Amino acid sequence: MKPPKRLLPLIEEGLVDDVVRQLTSGKEATVYVVRCGDDVRCAKVYKEANNRSFRQAVDYTENRRVKNTRQARAMAKGTRFGREAQEAAWQSAEVDALHRLAAAGVRVPRPYNFLDGVLLMELVSDEEGNAAPRLNDVIFSEEDARLHHASLLREVVRMLCAGVVHGDLSEFNILLAADGPVIIDLPQAVDAAGNNHASRMLLRDVGNLRGFFGRFAPELLATEYGPEIWDLYRRGLLTTETALTGRFVPDESNVDLVSVMREIRDAESEDEARRQRMAEAD
Repeated sequence: MKPPKRLLPLIEEGLVDDVVRQLTSGKEATVYVVRCGDDVRCAKVYKEANNRSFRQAVDYTENRRVKNTRQARAMAKGTRFGREAQEAAWQSAEVDALHRLAAAGVRVPRPYNFLDGVLLMELVSDEEGNAAPRLNDVIFSEEDARLHHASLLREVVRMLCAGVVHGDLSEFNILLAADGPVIIDLPQAVDAAGNNHASRMLLRDVGNLRGFFGRFAPELLATEYGPEIWDLYRRGLLTTETALTGRFVPDESNVDLVSVMREIRDAESEDEARRQRMAEAD
């Protein structure tokens, strides 16, 4: 196919030899299958901020580092330079998270290059060598649902031990590769220790996994892995080898009503967004 304009710099730099086809197009980016020498990879082309609808919420960008104080001031004032810097920081957050998580052994696509708003990375494939499907496009048996749920919980723990919370984990941004699930779409990933909303996002991520796989294995709906994982992390007891039980008894001596109400509102908003995505997918 004719190379899109945004991919021309990568072709000129010799990073990409040929554009095979468009793979997906979403709110955040358009992804293409490309050839790089003998390898087939994918190129994620981030959309301009004014051409996409995902909101760069303050919750996600809290405590994110920028290159210098000039950028920070410009971002706070909302100047044109500030908006450009914010957009660059948003895109590079995914690149940084992928490198960090890949180094920690988390199942994410391997990143190769990032140039002019285009991320060149591994193409996740199924058993036939085709682009792997998203979980929401797959029907699971009870046994497979339990196995993949357990596998993804281990990845969530591994991410958290590496100091990262996905922040938007669901069946829509997990691919089913030939050798198991692979987590994608990380521009909103947050630092577990530096973001005050990390615990809420972790609980939501794990809750999304429970809700999805619970459709196929209903016993999962009664589990409480999210609170258990965060409590172990908070107390410094979580490791990649920690055996989880799915049970958690909260300390009800001091109830934070504000946080509880916020969790309820977030759950309602997430459910509404999930229903909308499912309707769009259908």
